[in-house]
Amino acid sequence: MENTIVRHHTGQRMSQIVIHGDTIYLAGQVGRPGGSVAEQTQDCLASIEKLLEEAGSDKEHMLQATIWLASMDDFDEMNSVWDKWVPEGHAPTRACGEARLATPDYKVEIILTAARSNGTAA
Repeated sequence: MENTIVRHHTGQRMSQIVIHGDTIYLAGQVGRPGGSVAEQTQDCLASIEKLLEEAGSDKEHMLQATIWLASMDDFDEMNSVWDKWVPEGHAPTRACGEARLATPDYKVEIILTAARSNGTAA
C-alpha cells in the first residue's frame, strides 16, 4: 500500500480532502446557514459530490458517512433528501446523531469516507 498522503484545500485547521492510498476522507460539509434541513442537506451533498469528483471518486464508491443533526427531530427531513441522493445498491455504512454544531445556523453536517474509483492519484 502506498503511504503517500495528498491533501486538498488545506488550511491551518483542516483539509477538505485527504487521500491516503485509495481511501478518500472528506471534512465535514455543511449547508448555507439559515436554510431548512432539506436545503442544508442538499448543499452538503452537492459539496460532497464536487469533492469526490476532485479526488477521483463518486457517490457509488462511498464507504462510510457520519451525519450530525442539530436536532434528531429533523431526522426524517434529512433522510428525505439523503435517500433520493444515494444510488440504489451503493449505500455506505452510516451513523447519525445529534450534536451542537459550530453555529446555531447549521442544522446538518455530513462527514464522508470513500474509495477512489479511477485508480489514479488525485
